[in-house]
Amino acid sequence: MAASTNDGPAGLGPRLGALVIDWVLCLLIASLYASPFVKSWPAVLVLIVANTFFLGLFGQTPGMRLLRIRCVSYPDGGVLGLGRGLIRAVLLGLFIPAIILNGEGRGLHDRAAGSIVTTVPRP
Repeated sequence: MAASTNDGPAGLGPRLGALVIDWVLCLLIASLYASPFVKSWPAVLVLIVANTFFLGLFGQTPGMRLLRIRCVSYPDGGVLGLGRGLIRAVLLGLFIPAIILNGEGRGLHDRAAGSIVTTVPRP
């Protein structure tokens, strides 16, 4: 099994909810310098940068923190680091790899980056 001793793979609902929260935040940030109705790529770029930073260094995006899930290295449960965070973020930006899940709930982007999204245990 992956990650740490008490947490299991996160379900699709929390993962999707976290992505929606993060996407809305990225749209708001990108709209400060480009209209998302005119150009859609700035919001995707913000999503890639934000996911690389937050997952690479902290293991959680703001949306993941709110929904009590995290993205960790598979199988040891450590922080991804910026390199693997970038790989995961770029593939997430393409969207299709994120919806092709295996039995553990790991998308292609998780498998390529060597990561897994898990629940955060209650304190």
